[in-house]
Amino acid sequence: MDERTKIVLGESDIPRHWYNVVPDLPAPPPPPLHPATHNPVGPQDLSGLFPPELIAQEMSADRYIDIPDAVLDVYRLWRPTPLYRARRLERALGTPARIYYKYEGGSPAGSHKPNTAVPQAYYNSIAGTERLTTETGAGQWGSSLAFACAQFGLDCEVWMVRASYAQKPHRATLMRTWGAKVHPSPSSLTAAGANVLAVDPDSPGSLGIAISEAVEAAGAAPNTRYALGSVLNHVLLHQTVIGQEALAQFAAAGERAPDLIVGCTGGGSNFAGLFLPFLREKLAGRADPVIRAVEPAACPTFTRGEYTYDFGDAGGLTPLLKMYTLGHDFIPDPVHAGGLRYHGMSPLLSHIYHLGLMEAVAKPQRECFAAAVEFARTEGIVPAPEPAHALAAVIEEARRCAESDTEKVLLTALCGHGHFDMAAYDLYLSGEMTDFELAQDRIDAALTRVPAVD
Repeated sequence: MDERTKIVLGESDIPRHWYNVVPDLPAPPPPPLHPATHNPVGPQDLSGLFPPELIAQEMSADRYIDIPDAVLDVYRLWRPTPLYRARRLERALGTPARIYYKYEGGSPAGSHKPNTAVPQAYYNSIAGTERLTTETGAGQWGSSLAFACAQFGLDCEVWMVRASYAQKPHRATLMRTWGAKVHPSPSSLTAAGANVLAVDPDSPGSLGIAISEAVEAAGAAPNTRYALGSVLNHVLLHQTVIGQEALAQFAAAGERAPDLIVGCTGGGSNFAGLFLPFLREKLAGRADPVIRAVEPAACPTFTRGEYTYDFGDAGGLTPLLKMYTLGHDFIPDPVHAGGLRYHGMSPLLSHIYHLGLMEAVAKPQRECFAAAVEFARTEGIVPAPEPAHALAAVIEEARRCAESDTEKVLLTALCGHGHFDMAAYDLYLSGEMTDFELAQDRIDAALTRVPAVD
């Protein structure tokens, strides 16, 4: 086995195609449905939101889709990304486990999100789109789309969940630096936002509300389309550059396939990007990793949600998606992992979870910040609150390995740095951070408002 701590690839090793797992699954995922007719959605139903190439990718049955040269040219600013072996963390834990993390924090926006923001901006630019609207939770997606729009000459307008807008003001500054307009959500600029404010003027917002605002704004303006940073198939597709590179890096290091792959999940794109190429190997019988999603206990979509059709937004403007959901108008508590505060889970990941090909656990935020601090003090990188959830599960598994003297190979996605999250770290380090206990009646109440589908 290669003894390097940092396993790097050359520019020529950037993947030339994205991997679509759908053809390799034992059963196809349920289709999105039209909210009025409950018939499967066709390309024409999505044409007001997305350009033709992204619609084709959303519905594609092709295993591999070529990455355009214009996208690769921007990818070269930060890809391929390094794979690290966390030797200092291993020593601190006294574990025989070998811990690896794929680090996406070196992108211009400091996270994995540009992997899809760049192709989305590119395909919109060649389709004649002049302006993109979107939502963002913690701000990583909004930052990424603002950066990508600047590369292809598009205007960008972002609705940022109000709780995160207050917690992370400099994320909005970063978006504006790249030319975007940014609004705290709910806002009075849309009917969807105004309706929420009329009921609760102090609403902390949610990704579901922000999506409604961005979709409404896109539909009301010419030459404007909507962009989404997670959940949908084409978004997960673009992220598979992460896992494809990781496979090549494991081979370069002479390391065996991971025994456990761990990632945080909000909408699912970061985790999907890492594990889907490894799932291909698992389904082909070439590897057999346990695949474990980690979500916040305050927004436990996989572990406490219901697998059913629901809207992707709070206002009921999107198609119905078959997914694990807490209810489209569920508003999570304002935990600091703002990127994980989404009521639903990617339909593709929901399907994979429902098939039993992966598992999920939920973690409270103080345990996650404890893991993040331990990681920062050993490995030197300050993680964003979102991947801190995955690190908590990795550290938990590594300690189990130490107790049982079991050697395992563990892989996780460190999908972004926490340089914009110092207020959250200060709250944790001062002892003032609290965990939120999510009462079951809040979930039950929200699920009563999920639309009935025959």
